[in-house]
Amino acid sequence: MQQQLTILTGASRGMGLAMAEQLLQPGALLLCISRKSNPSLDALAAQRGAQLEQWQADLADAAPVAARLATWLQGQKHEALQSATLINNAGVISALAPLRDGQSADLANALRVGLEAPLLLCAAFLGATRHWTVPRKVLNISSGLGRRAMAASASYCAAKAGIDHFSRSLAMEEALQANGAKVCSLAPGVIATDMQVQLRSADPNAFPDIGNFQAMHERGMLSSPADAAERILAYLERADFGAEAVADVRA
Repeated sequence: MQQQLTILTGASRGMGLAMAEQLLQPGALLLCISRKSNPSLDALAAQRGAQLEQWQADLADAAPVAARLATWLQGQKHEALQSATLINNAGVISALAPLRDGQSADLANALRVGLEAPLLLCAAFLGATRHWTVPRKVLNISSGLGRRAMAASASYCAAKAGIDHFSRSLAMEEALQANGAKVCSLAPGVIATDMQVQLRSADPNAFPDIGNFQAMHERGMLSSPADAAERILAYLERADFGAEAVADVRA
């Protein structure tokens, strides 16, 4: 059986964990990159006959992770693979406050994890697999906030807008290659994650949009991580994946 290789960041909790659980099917080769490993995924992989590796790494320092990924990919027997996919899911939001009140380390961390790491991992993935003949895909998890600005979240909005735009450039580059990767930056909708708790718990004096997020929660408008993961992975399998470099799972 040919394996489907997937590299997934931010897989230890929330929507990333839900995606990992759904990806762990017979014939899967899944590499998860997160700050913490999740023992439940090891047990699930053994139960389902899937191959799993978990790397504990801080994507705020992504350069060595990208170098390790490139080396790891170069050691894979790609002739035995059915496909190869990179899913950049990891992201953090800095303290919800006007930029003038932000802490440099906090702001830098959000940009490094949310933008620098995906860019470097894309470079490593595409560089190491450039001569592979199997179908390759890059799925960057974006946000509506990359397309609609929101006060008190400049670093997060900037990171997601950056993901959208570098995905456009990347899609153009890969389209020029004989076996270029399909690329998409996908907004997943509003999901019941720890980030939503952070948004609803912010200081109203510093975060003017807090009422909108509280209302969405009260009205039951948030998708569960499992439902969101299912929709994202279904989008990944669409025949027209990559036709639009920037897309929304709800469209």
